[in-house]
Amino acid sequence: MTRRRDSGSGTRDLGSGTRDPGSGIRDSTRRETFPRARKRFGQHFLEPAWVGKLIDAVAPGRDETFLEIGPGRGALTRPLAERAARVVAVEIDRDLAAALTPRLPANVRLVQGDFLEIAVATLVQGERLPIRVVANLPYNVASPILFRILHESAEGRVIRDATLMLQREVADRLLATPGTADFGALAIQVGLLADVSRLLSLPPGAFRPPPKVHSAVVSLRFRPPSFDVGNRAAFERIVRGLFIQRRKTLLNALKPVADSFGRTAADVIERAGVDGRRRPGTLTLSEMARLSRAVL
Repeated sequence: MTRRRDSGSGTRDLGSGTRDPGSGIRDSTRRETFPRARKRFGQHFLEPAWVGKLIDAVAPGRDETFLEIGPGRGALTRPLAERAARVVAVEIDRDLAAALTPRLPANVRLVQGDFLEIAVATLVQGERLPIRVVANLPYNVASPILFRILHESAEGRVIRDATLMLQREVADRLLATPGTADFGALAIQVGLLADVSRLLSLPPGAFRPPPKVHSAVVSLRFRPPSFDVGNRAAFERIVRGLFIQRRKTLLNALKPVADSFGRTAADVIERAGVDGRRRPGTLTLSEMARLSRAVL
């Protein structure tokens, strides 16, 4: 049964086609019939010119292995396979996976399943590490997949980098800086473990049919933590707790989290050397790391 949560097939399937009078979609460049785009997945098809731009932005190496999340009809998979050593593609849509499998070159291994439920170690078993990730993320599960990639990267030892197509608003939040409206828990948690850059901005017209939102392609290059946070789980609790109450002063916003660690907010703030009158959205990653160490 195909699940509504589409964490293996992007909301904007990377392909361009025209409707076939039959039961599928015919790819106008390869004359191939695929299952129709399913409205519940919100699929939109990237124009061929943008596929080329995305491949150029990724810049695959001849000796590199890629994990592609959501290959759809393979419009990105096949040109990627032409320039890389290996591609492991994960597709949740059973019909798409069945139609795509016989059309793939020998250096592509397609896995049908939900990326969020398959161990990355299983997907990359026997592959040369670190791998690289490319994905067209469904808008409704972009954050869970993003954090799964982040945590599975092993500081760049397992996943070197990830090139992700996202809703522009999510990309803006990833790239936000302290003191801006978009800055929050996402930028801090990702920024601890990755360098983030914007590669492409895509208008609705880059897709057929055009979605109602703009999209962006970002690159996350994974590395060891930029600051010592003491304990990663404690750091994430503090960050989430503070930004739930981002309009409050740091002193007030920190109280519930500090209490859960058996400390007072005033004590944590003093140990961290941060002004308790500030708002959470003005804190730098370095200051967040100091708060995390101070709460332990």
